[in-house]
Amino acid sequence: MLDIVPIFALAAALGIPAATPQGLALTVSAAISLTDALEEAGRAYRASGGGEVRFNFAGSNVLARQIVNGAPVDLFISADEAQMQLAADAGSIAAGTRVDLLRNRLAVVVSSSAPPIEKIQDLIQPAFRRIALGDPQAVPAGVYAKAYLQAVNLWSPLASRIVPVANVRAALTSVETGSADAAILYRSDLNAASRARLAFVVSGAGAPRIIYPAAVVQGSRQRAEAERFLAFLRGAQAAAIFTRYGFEPFPGPTR
Repeated sequence: MLDIVPIFALAAALGIPAATPQGLALTVSAAISLTDALEEAGRAYRASGGGEVRFNFAGSNVLARQIVNGAPVDLFISADEAQMQLAADAGSIAAGTRVDLLRNRLAVVVSSSAPPIEKIQDLIQPAFRRIALGDPQAVPAGVYAKAYLQAVNLWSPLASRIVPVANVRAALTSVETGSADAAILYRSDLNAASRARLAFVVSGAGAPRIIYPAAVVQGSRQRAEAERFLAFLRGAQAAAIFTRYGFEPFPGPTR
């Protein structure tokens, strides 16, 4: 049986307030690659008359474990279907609330001093001694990257150069600080880049299907508000925000 962490203790550990003076804040656990886009969407939601939204950003695998273990979360947005399914299989997702929210693509970024490359096979060059990506055993971006490298027969040749990190932002930081020569992350992460430069966006045969599902958490104490915020995220105003940050929104429900 899973050990359930006391809800208030876990809230404190996550830095999530249990309440605001106006009432409960909506708590959204979301993949770290969504940080900038969701923070802007949260501001737009409040400006449109919505309530307070607090975000807990981390790798989707970390978030799924927190939710399964009783974290006080209202809405979960994962960077892949596997982590959402893990939470669903544990009974932690409210039935009938799961939707496909966004698509994303993999991209390869390189350091400013790296030679130009145009295709994934160019990473074989000696200049790329360290290639950062999310831990391929757990982090969705790393799982996607490994599957893609396997599909193009490059995982084995490059395996000794792979530097697994905690999440996509850590992969980007590795390139920007010189700890890695290249990184495989999401196209949307390019908005946070300051020194790393885009080499190419992964496309064509073998390119992974990257879906961000969202769902209300079964233990939510304010399900109606969680559903309202999710509906906002599927609407035109949020879609424009997500698009600007490099995501591809799924069409929301028509009225």
